[in-house]
Amino acid sequence: MSPTSLIGGHVSVAGGLATGGLAYMAEIGAEMIQVFVTNPRGWALTEGRPDEDAKLAESGVETFVHVPYLVNFGSPNPETLANSIAVVRHTLRRGVAIAAKGVVVHTGSAVTQSRDDAMRQVRDNLLPLLDEIPDGGPDLLLEPMAGQGAMLCATVQDLEPYLATLDWHPRVGVCLDTCHAFAAGHDLAKEGGVAETFDALHKIAPGRLKLIHTNDSKDVCGAKKDRHENIGAGHIGAQPFGDMMRHPAVAGVPICIETPGKAPKNAEDIALLKKLRDG
Repeated sequence: MSPTSLIGGHVSVAGGLATGGLAYMAEIGAEMIQVFVTNPRGWALTEGRPDEDAKLAESGVETFVHVPYLVNFGSPNPETLANSIAVVRHTLRRGVAIAAKGVVVHTGSAVTQSRDDAMRQVRDNLLPLLDEIPDGGPDLLLEPMAGQGAMLCATVQDLEPYLATLDWHPRVGVCLDTCHAFAAGHDLAKEGGVAETFDALHKIAPGRLKLIHTNDSKDVCGAKKDRHENIGAGHIGAQPFGDMMRHPAVAGVPICIETPGKAPKNAEDIALLKKLRDG
């Protein structure tokens, strides 16, 4: 029997990282969670509350942390780069405090500079952070983007040069977002599309898939638009998610929704994914 993938979602932490997060987890029927430990749209290095950190760490809940959306290691803006380094270092430290399994970071954009210059920045600034992760600390999980603009990594194939830039560091994993992959051109909705995508990922980065952001897409395949939809309500449809959870590369990999709506809609999406997994 293959290991079963836990199914959960990004949770609200209003009321405290553990108090609020675990309550929201129970409300939506999640088996794992993803959280923010800082303002997702700012640079503030928010300190945690030791009691809340300890409660979450001791809960045994499989937890992942998403870094703020502003982080971009490919940016030509020195201030953005410096802030990105500080926020990811801080988030990794917070991840240690709450016993997180992984810290998710977007793979970034070159913006106005050349791809080569941007990738040199990625290497020069991410490698030292990876070396700082202590034994037992969270892996840093690269999340490819939807392919819009000057994104440095969107398709599964883009992961190969990106990981090579980081010397295939042992603390680097992958977080694949199904909406992003679909937007970048991986047609998960077509017959055989799921197998094609995850076969390619396993060939390029075997064992590095640590988390899947499981989102349907408001837009068609290849649209290069990052617009999430509820499971089964978008252009991917429900069945490909069931196919995905039966793929050998996904065995035991946590499944995390980031779909529209609050608790009731989150609960519906999780219930549907559980039905697809267990049916």
